[in-house]
Amino acid sequence: MDKFVIKGGTKLLGRVRASGAKNAAVAVLPAVLIADGPCIIENLPMVSDVAVILDILTVLGADVQFIDKCSVRIDATGALSGKVPVDMARGIRAAYYFLGALLSRERRASVPMPGGDDIGPRPIDQHLKIFTALGCECDVEYGIVSVKAKGELSGARVFFDIVTVGATINAMLAAVKTPGQTTLENVAKEPHIVDVANFLNSLGADIRGAGTDVIKIRGVDYLHGGTYSIIPDQIETGTFMAAAAATGGDVLITGVIPKHLESVTDKIRMIGATVEEYDDSIRVKGASGIKPTNIKTMPYPGFPTDMQPLMTALLSRAKGTSVVTESIWDSRFKYVEELRRMGANIQVDGKVAIIEGVSRLTGASVRVPDIRAGAALIIAALAAYGDSEIEDICHIERGYEDIVEKLKGLGADIERGYIPEETLMQAF
Repeated sequence: MDKFVIKGGTKLLGRVRASGAKNAAVAVLPAVLIADGPCIIENLPMVSDVAVILDILTVLGADVQFIDKCSVRIDATGALSGKVPVDMARGIRAAYYFLGALLSRERRASVPMPGGDDIGPRPIDQHLKIFTALGCECDVEYGIVSVKAKGELSGARVFFDIVTVGATINAMLAAVKTPGQTTLENVAKEPHIVDVANFLNSLGADIRGAGTDVIKIRGVDYLHGGTYSIIPDQIETGTFMAAAAATGGDVLITGVIPKHLESVTDKIRMIGATVEEYDDSIRVKGASGIKPTNIKTMPYPGFPTDMQPLMTALLSRAKGTSVVTESIWDSRFKYVEELRRMGANIQVDGKVAIIEGVSRLTGASVRVPDIRAGAALIIAALAAYGDSEIEDICHIERGYEDIVEKLKGLGADIERGYIPEETLMQAF
């Protein structure tokens, strides 16, 4: 098993380019199944979650051909299977987007219950709510979610009980070729939802209101193929912003959309760092000391839950007390015990973390519980005194492309190491 070995204490300096948004890519790729012609998807992040989605597309019967490292041509116009393999879908949550895509194409779909990060219960009841409203029979049995049109599907009005990114995207995928108008209320507004809508519209869909509280979809009969470029990854950008602030560095992140990061930029400035925004880049210069602040995660455009672990790691070295409240997921503080191994003083009570800043963190051997927690541990290790070893890095590589190379390009002392099998066996 591989690990990251990081020697802390070096300021990050230089320029780094953001990759394409992982959360957009894993939704746009299944949406290609709905197109009636080949599609070229550009600016793909080469992370393991994207690789799994591409593998699933291939198994389903699509022709997947890489043009270059970040561009792929997908032709799904031939015969397809309507069942997503259990072993391939088990590890990623985004596999459930094949429900909406296959339903729109084949009027039926069978997908394993979604996996992904263990950050609390993430039911799919809102997904089933939209499928039922459109005229489907839904069944969950033996860990398999099956949806099938009872007859002709027709547009419907659906009010989501909670703001949900996944169900909002699945609803767009399912409704894009459903006759009539589908109106979705209380929807999520994240940038990757807008990106999926823009992709479908570029193929001839009629989706209006993405990015607002109400999305209206008028079903069409045909979607042509086309070429589309994925938006930049706002969370990866936020990760480098937090890393620059934590190490007192000076980093320019290019190829970004600053508007997508307004809530993050606000908090980075509040802790004392300088943030300069340009048309498609952001520069962060760390201060000599980190100021405490309070954070509460909220649906977009509020502070993103995916940035919560990273800011907690950053605030663990603030001069004072910070309070971080997680309002989205129930179990997103599992990584705190790993930060404590590095000397952080953090107390968790339910969905609230009280952070008493310490003068310095020290290197330690830690394990990664999920994608963003892994990024938080990297940030802590970069800012710590001494050496750190980060294990279970497979989680990190689900969401971050070339993370070692990018950090080394900024001057970080980070290497990829290997944990011998006999050492792993001794741990058990």
